[in-house]
Amino acid sequence: MRNVNAVFYKQLKDTLKNSATLFQFIMYPMMAFIMSVMAVPDFDGVPEDIMAIIADNMPNMVTMMATVFVGMGLITIIPGIITEDTEKKSLRFMVIAGVKPVSYLIGISGVIFFVSIFTSVAFSLISGFRGLDFWIFTAAMMSGVAGSIMLGAMIGVLSGAHQAAQGLALPAAIILGFGPMIAQFNSTVARILHVFYTQQLNIVADSLTIGGINTPLWQSFGIMWANVAVLGLLFILIFKKKWPVE
Repeated sequence: MRNVNAVFYKQLKDTLKNSATLFQFIMYPMMAFIMSVMAVPDFDGVPEDIMAIIADNMPNMVTMMATVFVGMGLITIIPGIITEDTEKKSLRFMVIAGVKPVSYLIGISGVIFFVSIFTSVAFSLISGFRGLDFWIFTAAMMSGVAGSIMLGAMIGVLSGAHQAAQGLALPAAIILGFGPMIAQFNSTVARILHVFYTQQLNIVADSLTIGGINTPLWQSFGIMWANVAVLGLLFILIFKKKWPVE
């Protein structure tokens, strides 16, 4: 527990000093808020039925931005943290000091998970969720956050260098961030992405906003946390292979 606390507080200080990282947690909900405001005005010359369609689909567009945040924003942040620790020899020092893979993962991911709570709550409020729907969507957001943290951590340890990490993280971020958008219009893509956590986050959002979704909520959450478990296990295996700890 002491090692976890040490890694957590170290990473918290580093994150608070990194304005570029903090901006990632603000930029996406800000864009979602702008989208939500766009549904309010009555544009001159636009028929009322068209405005009604825009207003009805705006919540769905806002929740898709939440999927982009989970799939794109976070996947590139975590590898950057790990490769920075690697290049500065901080990770080697922690390993020598006896920090276990699980302790290191909990420490760095705990900071990102904590900050992401505020972003997830902001998305839930902007999307207009209230009551039980608010808690369901926030929980789905945090489940997706956990998945991206594990994937980003695995990429960071696997690559070791910052440029290599970004090279691996960017394709994954594009697929997981924008894939669910494409899946809205392509059933084949939807079937392929069904096993991934960002697609399930989008399914939960659709269930809450437009309804008519065949996938039950318990199945979506089960798939998301199965992703977390598999990616977390892969992180630990790769970490132990590259940074053996006695």
